[in-house]
Amino acid sequence: MGDHQQSAKGSSRVVKALTGPLVDRVGPRVVSWTTDSLSAVAAGLVPLLYAVDLLPFWLLLVLVAVIGAVRGPGDLAKDIMVPEAAERSAVALERATGISGVTERLASTVGPAAGGALVALLGPQAGLVVNAACFALGSVIIGLALPRGMGHPTESAASPEGGKEQGYWRRFGEGFTFLRGEPLLLTVIVTVGITNLLDAAFMTVLVPVWAKESGGGPAAIGLISSVAGITAVLGSLVAAAVAHRLRRRLVFFAGFLIVGAPRFLVLASGAPMWAVLAVFAVGGFGGGFLNPILGAISFERVPRQLLGRVRALGGSLTWAGIPLGGLLAGAAVASFGLVPVLVAGGAAYFLTTNLAGLRPEWREMDRLRGAGRAPNEASGADGRPSSPHATGPVRPGSGEGAGEEAREKEMPRSGP
Repeated sequence: MGDHQQSAKGSSRVVKALTGPLVDRVGPRVVSWTTDSLSAVAAGLVPLLYAVDLLPFWLLLVLVAVIGAVRGPGDLAKDIMVPEAAERSAVALERATGISGVTERLASTVGPAAGGALVALLGPQAGLVVNAACFALGSVIIGLALPRGMGHPTESAASPEGGKEQGYWRRFGEGFTFLRGEPLLLTVIVTVGITNLLDAAFMTVLVPVWAKESGGGPAAIGLISSVAGITAVLGSLVAAAVAHRLRRRLVFFAGFLIVGAPRFLVLASGAPMWAVLAVFAVGGFGGGFLNPILGAISFERVPRQLLGRVRALGGSLTWAGIPLGGLLAGAAVASFGLVPVLVAGGAAYFLTTNLAGLRPEWREMDRLRGAGRAPNEASGADGRPSSPHATGPVRPGSGEGAGEEAREKEMPRSGP
C-alpha cells in the first residue's frame, strides 16, 4: 500500500497547487466538506467493491488517486480558515497556528499507530470502513458545526476594471503577482524549500544508510523518529502557549539552528545512541516552534481574498524539491560516502537558514507584527492593495498581548 500512498500524496500536491483560485472563489467551507465527502465515498468503495470481487487493480489506483487529489484542496480549505477562526475566538494568530500544527503532528504520529492497531485487530477492510467514516464525519462537522457565515468566499470573480468575469489563469496569476511584491514571503519560501529538500534527503536516504552502517537497523530509525516526533508535538504545544509573546525573528533562527545542522553532524560524528537521541529530542522540540511563526507571517501578510492562491503556490514551491532530496542524497552517498555527505548537508542547512537572515526583509517579521492587511482590503486588478505599504487594522487577537495563531513545513511544515 506504500506505493498507493505515495501516488495519493503526489496527486494531492499537484491538485492543491492548481486549486487556489477555486478555493478563493467558492469558499473554503464548501470546498472542505465537498472534498471530505468525495474522499468518504472513494474510501468506502474500496472495501465494498472488494467484498463483491469487483475491485480490479486499475480501479483501486483510480480510487486512491481520487482520495489524494481531493485531499489537496480540502487541506488548503481548512488551512485558510485558521485566521478567521483566530479572529472569531479572539486568540493570537501564533496560538491558532500552533494548535493547528499540534493537531497535524498528532495526526501524523498517532494516526499511523491507530491505523495499524485497527488493522491488526479487525483487518484491513474494517480499517478502510473506519477511514471512510472519519472522512464523512469531517464533512458533517465542517458543513454543520462551523459558525454561520464562516468560511464563505471573500472575493468576486468579476474584474474591477469593467465587471467582466475573470478567467481562471488570470486569477491564478494574481497569486504570483502578489508573491513577487512580498520579499519576506519569497525569502521564507525559498529558505523552507531548501530545508525541505535537505530534510527529505536526510530522512529517506542518510538516516537509513547510517542505521545500516552503525548496526542500529530499523529499530534505530524508529527510535529516533519517535523521539523527534514526540518532542516536536511538545514544542508545538509550548509554542501555541507562548509564541505570541516571543520575538519571531529570534525564535525562527534559533529553531532552525537547533533542528537543522546538529542532526546531520551527530550522525557523522559516530556518537553513541544516547547522544543521537538527545540531539533529535532537542531538535524536535525546537522545530515545533517554527510552524506557528511561519503560519502567522503568511496569514498576516496576505489579503483574505488571496489566501487560497498564495498559500497553494507557496506550499507547492516549498515542497517542490522534496522528490529530489532522496535522489540527490543517494547519488552523493554512492559517490563520496555517508560522512562527507552528512557534513555537507549540515553545512548547507546552517548556511541556508543563517545567510537568509542577513537579508533586510527579515526585520519585517516583528516590525509588522499584528498589522497585517485587512481581510477585505480594496485591491487592484492584480490583487494587491492600492498602496504598497497599506496595512489593515490590527486583527482581533493577532497582536502581542491580545487574548491570552498563521504555516508540510505548507506554508508546508518545517523541521523533522
